[in-house]
Amino acid sequence: MLHSKLQSLLQQTDLIINDDQQQQLVQFVELLNKWNKAYNLTSVRDPQEMMIKHILDSLVVSPFLSGERFIDVGTGPGLPGIPLAIANPDKHFYLLDSLGKRVRFMTQAKSELKLTNITLVQSRVEDYQAQAPLDGVISRAFASIEDMVNWCSHLIEAKSCFFALKGAYPQEEIAALDDSVTVSAVHPLVVPQLTGERHLVILQKQ
Repeated sequence: MLHSKLQSLLQQTDLIINDDQQQQLVQFVELLNKWNKAYNLTSVRDPQEMMIKHILDSLVVSPFLSGERFIDVGTGPGLPGIPLAIANPDKHFYLLDSLGKRVRFMTQAKSELKLTNITLVQSRVEDYQAQAPLDGVISRAFASIEDMVNWCSHLIEAKSCFFALKGAYPQEEIAALDDSVTVSAVHPLVVPQLTGERHLVILQKQ
């Protein structure tokens, strides 16, 4: 049931996700649904809806990721980090969240899905120091792009990128940015069966 839902969604995109990866994504949703009942990890209760609002909404960012090492800040139960890690086994993702229950869930997911390309970090973002150079910071959790840049700037070096997942085109947020970053691209994202706009804003640190 979930597998056919995932397949039908993927057919409406240009994403190339092989059978093994699809199986991992289905497993992840099943695990998230199971844990959600006790741990309240996401407000989305229906696994079919999770496929749209969590899995596809994460995967559509994948074609825009240039580089090999990324940190997903405020990842929650691993979104978008775990779907992106499944889709990009050649890239490494650091998944940072301050809440223990979310990190415990991700630890279980990492084990069950046999994900070797994720590192879990329980920390507040301002307290975390990257152990190695990162190519980008990804987040869909920050209230504003300005907050994301201010709170995460210490994590990446010059010419690395911020990848901010937003809803409607964030005109005012972009206008509020100072000259420590420049907007290098804004990509409208098409998430099959999702109501509402989605945009990916890519910013470069100066």
